[in-house]
Amino acid sequence: MKFTVFQDSRQGGREYNQDRVGYSYSRDALLLVVADGMGGHLHGEVAAQITVEMLSDQFQKKATPIISSPVQFLGDALLNCHDAIYNYAINHRLLDIPRTTVVACIIQDEVAYWAHVGDSRLYLLRDGKTIAQTRDHSKVQKLVDSGVITAEQALHHTEKNKIYNCLGGTLMPDIDIGGRVALQDGDCVMLCTDGVWGSLADEEISHFLSSFPVMFAIPQLMDKAELRGGKFGDNLTALAINWHASDALDDPNFVSTVKLDANTVSTHIDAMGDNATPNISEDDIEKAIAEIQAAINKYSK
Repeated sequence: MKFTVFQDSRQGGREYNQDRVGYSYSRDALLLVVADGMGGHLHGEVAAQITVEMLSDQFQKKATPIISSPVQFLGDALLNCHDAIYNYAINHRLLDIPRTTVVACIIQDEVAYWAHVGDSRLYLLRDGKTIAQTRDHSKVQKLVDSGVITAEQALHHTEKNKIYNCLGGTLMPDIDIGGRVALQDGDCVMLCTDGVWGSLADEEISHFLSSFPVMFAIPQLMDKAELRGGKFGDNLTALAINWHASDALDDPNFVSTVKLDANTVSTHIDAMGDNATPNISEDDIEKAIAEIQAAINKYSK
């Protein structure tokens, strides 16, 4: 596999950053994931971090060097994340169960598979056109789909942030699986939270991702979204790749997995640095992952 990758996450106008983002790759498989902790619920940042950490953890265990069934992996892994968030809430006696949206993508054998819950999005662009895009699990998206409002009106709708599907909480998530799209040289895949797409027209997103490499396009899109969000704007997170059929050694963000051995997995998770919420500890996350993994192992025997 050969790809250029770039990720960025910003606090925006919020007190702290509840978004989490990361990617992992083996010699023959790539995982991309973005999660947006739901700010209206207690410890949304914990739900987002557990989701990214646990997806990466399961990928590391099962990419040997390919995922045997990417579709099944995405569905099972996201359900495991949901269980891990619930388990965390019970063990820490939280009054409410943390919640998060998520979008994840696996690429292997030059085919992209993805899954999402909530309104974090995936875009797949080719030759200047968006050939695939996830559909938000939101009230406003239903209004757009039914023709009641336009996509432009949706950007400014007062209830655009109300979603009906997430990881965590008391209801089982409805995991939306998509993909099985064969990638071509120059294709761009972007995953992002609503803090990015919520202030941008689809035409702007497709223009920048089609006109520039991701290492230039993502900062420009983030700048526009952050400026429009203003001092009360949401957290903003994006992770994107350009897919390559040949080497691009002059690009510092270029990754080639050709020389990796079959047992090596590289993981890159953005911990958000000083913008992360201070009450999350690595011990808490590791404990949550260990607890749910023990339960999974128990029932899989």
